[in-house]
Amino acid sequence: MNECISVFDMLKIGVGPSSSHTLGPWRGAERFLEELREEGIFEKTNRVKVDLYGSLSLTGKGHATDLAVMLGLSGADPEYVPVESIQTTIDDINFQKQLILGGLNVIPFNPENDIVFNRDFLPFHANGFVFTAYYDGGEYESTFYSIGGGFVVKEERINAKENAVIKCAFPFPTDNAADLLKYTQTENKTISEIVYENEKSIRSEEEIHSELMRVWNTMLECMYTGCHTEGILPGGLNVRRRAFDMHKNLIGELPYNSPQEWLEVIRKTEVKFRQILKWVSCFALAVNEVNASLGRVVTAPTNGSAGVIPAVLMYYMVIENHDANEEHIKQFLTVAGEVGSIFKKGATISAAMGGCQAEIGVSSAMAAAALCEVMGGSPEQCLIAAEIAMEHHLGMTCDPIGGLVQIPCIERNTMGAIKAINAAELALETDPKNAKVPLDKVVNTMWQTAQDMNNKYKETSEGGLAVTVNNADC
Repeated sequence: MNECISVFDMLKIGVGPSSSHTLGPWRGAERFLEELREEGIFEKTNRVKVDLYGSLSLTGKGHATDLAVMLGLSGADPEYVPVESIQTTIDDINFQKQLILGGLNVIPFNPENDIVFNRDFLPFHANGFVFTAYYDGGEYESTFYSIGGGFVVKEERINAKENAVIKCAFPFPTDNAADLLKYTQTENKTISEIVYENEKSIRSEEEIHSELMRVWNTMLECMYTGCHTEGILPGGLNVRRRAFDMHKNLIGELPYNSPQEWLEVIRKTEVKFRQILKWVSCFALAVNEVNASLGRVVTAPTNGSAGVIPAVLMYYMVIENHDANEEHIKQFLTVAGEVGSIFKKGATISAAMGGCQAEIGVSSAMAAAALCEVMGGSPEQCLIAAEIAMEHHLGMTCDPIGGLVQIPCIERNTMGAIKAINAAELALETDPKNAKVPLDKVVNTMWQTAQDMNNKYKETSEGGLAVTVNNADC
């Protein structure tokens, strides 16, 4: 049975620093409020407790999980909440020891007591969390799992390949890369054209266009913000923002007053190999520095890997093809979303389940395939590009220092972006009949690697750099 995953499921607009630890619990809190209303106990609720388990507990503070659940319970929407208001809301809750449940119902809430960090793991997934609402005469409990990329379920499948979902209504439903390739061949269409037909089955062409451009404009705004903001990232590691200084050294003296004007100015800068490397790195750093500051990013496919796809798309637009337009942007994003969905269906996009191969590895594969298509690659070559990118991320651990999505996470986005460009170029020079490793084999290998990986390397901060380098070193 095929699972319907839209491009807009894989490319969500939200708030950093983590899709699984911030956006997921935030959305879970929103769903909990919906359940309270459905049960008829929202107005009667006089206390709420939140229990965080597993990876959400072990790295929840550094990933702002506690802030996310408070914001979600308060009725804020991560897609639209003014990011400058977030700290004020949190400060008010901490100071007054109360929150406005769903923006309507004032209840006492002390984060120190009402958010409990439990080190043990719930079944089904490493990112489990439980909300309990208390009211006169009873209580209501609901368990959620944040399974990566902002996806939240009530009970995650134990094996990622066992899909328990409603039958897909897409005209071209896919379980894997082989399905996708078959459709491109029988329909004589590109990957982006197949995806577009699927999207048209659930929304209008006008909506597809406007939402894809909203995704891109959010990415562009995020890169612009990151390149024009200096200082120290929050969290205690005292990490200095680097995109600002790098951008200042690259941009030159030409004036601009908006993100779009900025893009045009970059097209006029020097583009020797070293400058290209620096620009791509600068774009990726910018996004993930915004992400680390609870800024607005596009989950692609996760927040921790949010810099790869915008950096590669920006590379295409400002360096590779100065005539790139909205059609190229939509083409790029639809291919990226589809490739990401293949990894979600066949493996995982959760670092708590699969390490960083599930985040940076997947985002690099998504970007590589997308770049390959807009540069004229065949569907076969696009999947080869995705395979190459992931093959060289297999086994990558997730070991954030201090539980923060900063070291080594931010730099890893630059590496994922560069690898994606390299993978696309290699694929474009490859005759598909000579390819030895199908993408689906790499997806299967990634999932097996994820299962074999020690839990201390799965976003728990109990191994790797998180242990050998501590806060005092920083």
